[in-house]
Amino acid sequence: MDEIRKIIHIDMDAFFASVEQRDNPELRNKPIAVGGDGDRGVVAAASYEARKFGVRSAMPSKIAKKRCPHLIFVRGRHDRYKEVSNQIMSIFYEYTDLVEPLSIDEAFLDVTHNKKNLPSATLIAQEIKARIKEETDLTASAGISVNKFLAKIASDVNKPDGLFVIPPKDIESFINDLQIDKFYGVGKVTADKMHKIGIFRGKDLKERSLLDLSRLFGKNGAYYYNIARGIDDRPVNPNRIRKSVGTEHTYRNDLIDTQEIKKDLKKTTESLVRRLEKSGFRGRTLTLKLKYSNFEQETRSRTLLPVLEGEEMIQKLAEELLDQEQLKTSIRLIGLSVSNRIDESEPMQLTIDF
Repeated sequence: MDEIRKIIHIDMDAFFASVEQRDNPELRNKPIAVGGDGDRGVVAAASYEARKFGVRSAMPSKIAKKRCPHLIFVRGRHDRYKEVSNQIMSIFYEYTDLVEPLSIDEAFLDVTHNKKNLPSATLIAQEIKARIKEETDLTASAGISVNKFLAKIASDVNKPDGLFVIPPKDIESFINDLQIDKFYGVGKVTADKMHKIGIFRGKDLKERSLLDLSRLFGKNGAYYYNIARGIDDRPVNPNRIRKSVGTEHTYRNDLIDTQEIKKDLKKTTESLVRRLEKSGFRGRTLTLKLKYSNFEQETRSRTLLPVLEGEEMIQKLAEELLDQEQLKTSIRLIGLSVSNRIDESEPMQLTIDF
């Protein structure tokens, strides 16, 4: 009989905003947003006090200020967030070496066999949450189950400062009742597509055959088939090295006008920068992905030394890549990604050696 795994997903609560509130007592219990407050600014993170007014990350700052007129904007401090993140990750490693960071503020832990020989994953999660609170004065939410998919979903159930367990006996009923847009790995576009074909909850997804889901969703069909049954055999990978960070958007109506395309390219850039900040990823190569109305696809890349950094630099380079060649026809998808990762231990190279 296979051993039942014990997986924990730890997710910090409103991490950037919570660090700012902790470091500046004047901001505590007030609605704050990390990000720029200018006309073209975007909210990178919002405190829970701000979220009560409908302020969310990725929201344009102009809209955020309309929803919450007394919203306080704070400039992000990535070095500070990285410092606190390292402090939190060091706590995880006291319990297991099987730690897989997903970003600067969340990670999977496999505690099936743990350093403290504790029999209960729930007890370990409680200890970790208490340690984080004691040592950083921040709160985290934890999800516990038998695999990464379920643990990730569980950590979001009782946020903030939550803990939720999905034991083996409850997996089927939990998934059957779960709204499809709550499924880890099902984005908004896919959820909308599923809604149109009558898939609203896990039980609806489970009724679809593997062949049907593969026909509808391509290579992701097998993943959706398995998670509808609570199956996720992916190991917690402590050696996971992220090779790139990217984002893309498929449009309901193809884009034809050049100004409209550049406007949406800017939105894609803003989304990419937020993901770079959240993950702590730094790279040298920017790639623009274009998919045309006839489904033909092309990519355009450029490498800058020593590093791609800041929204202004990335936006300028993205527009240069867009203007590099004439567009073949109308656009149905725009994507941007940064790759060619920089090892933090290597010295910055200022010139290319041939």
